Amino acid sequence: MSTKERLLQEIEQLDDEELEALFALVQQFLAEKEHSAGDDFLLRLGDIQIDGPEDFSENIDLYLSGEKSIDAHLH
Repeated sequence: MSTKERLLQEIEQLDDEELEALFALVQQFLAEKEHSAGDDFLLRLGDIQIDGPEDFSENIDLYLSGEKSIDAHLH
């Protein structure tokens, strides 16, 4: 039995109120699916914000090696 057939079998057992709730969930699922399909990975990366010292990007190697401390610059 396919997934679609199993879903239909389960749906047939629902009352009207449960069908309305299921329909709302399906609409929400489809809206999220449509929204995520349009998301571009690079656009999402561009939305990332990092809170750190002003020279973080210039000296990331020093921060990663421990030569500079992020804590010392955030106070």
